[in-house]
Amino acid sequence: MFVLFEHINAMTRPTRQRERDGDERWEAGEETEDEEFDPDEVDPEDIKRTSDGELIHEPTGIILEEEQIDPGPEWRAFNHSERQEKSRVGAPTTQTMHDKGLTTTIDWKDKDAYGRSLSSEKRSQMHRLRKWQERIRTKDAGERNLQFALSEIDRMASALGIPRSVREVSSVIYRRALNEDLIRGRSIEGVATAALYAACRKEGIPRSLEEISEVSRVERKEIGRTYRYISQELGLEMKPVDPKKYVPRFCSELELSKEVQSKAGEIIEETAEQGLLSGKSPTGFAAAAIYAASLLCNEKKTQREVADVAQVTEVTIRNRYQEQIEAMGIHG
Repeated sequence: MFVLFEHINAMTRPTRQRERDGDERWEAGEETEDEEFDPDEVDPEDIKRTSDGELIHEPTGIILEEEQIDPGPEWRAFNHSERQEKSRVGAPTTQTMHDKGLTTTIDWKDKDAYGRSLSSEKRSQMHRLRKWQERIRTKDAGERNLQFALSEIDRMASALGIPRSVREVSSVIYRRALNEDLIRGRSIEGVATAALYAACRKEGIPRSLEEISEVSRVERKEIGRTYRYISQELGLEMKPVDPKKYVPRFCSELELSKEVQSKAGEIIEETAEQGLLSGKSPTGFAAAAIYAASLLCNEKKTQREVADVAQVTEVTIRNRYQEQIEAMGIHG
């Protein structure tokens, strides 16, 4: 009982001293009494903060300040869905919005916190508040232009079915171009479209310049010219587009089997190794390989059908097809 009482007293002291392994005085059988400790006389370099938030004097192990704060949530969750349901934080920041998502919005539903409809006077007041909220979100013309450019990127990406991660990359590229003053003398839509195309190239998403220009409000030539300019000025390292990345999507749209898809990939690999790909359009090269594979696998598609899906001309397919079958030693 006496030993237990002494232990409780030791735990409730203002400062407590950690037991250190291999204490020589304990081994010698000497009594260990707490020595006088003056915090004002210690070397500041000997005072360290632990990961638990304790401030200790390293040579003696005395805890000078004890602050146990648990940074975790007060609720428990056992799987991802439970954590998502119980989380009370907002959406993460995003580069796809001009204010990075750090803003407040006034709900369009004219209801109070209890779900009851607002009076006509309150509805009119909320309408005015929403209007001013939208106005103050952009403080100047520069922010309004950025908001317009990012909304254009989002619109085009949605039309092309481009993943969210690529939209983030394209928004970052546009912001870099804006910071480097590369927008001056060029249309906002042109730079936004070029940034989206650059992001697709960088992330390995197979979207051709023709497909990008179809959903854009600027011409193909301007997109290509702006893309080359910003990629050079920003030092974007772009690898050549692999024609094989177009094959799954084109085959899916043409309703061709996996066998044709695999054969087209083999044709591209074999002919590219012989140097036929150099200087050729990757979409045209992929389209010709798909056409050749469909013939070899008895799932014939016309050159017109393949050309429409790949957005190239029938002449391009014929030329690439002849080159590929000659390189492979196939007589059509």
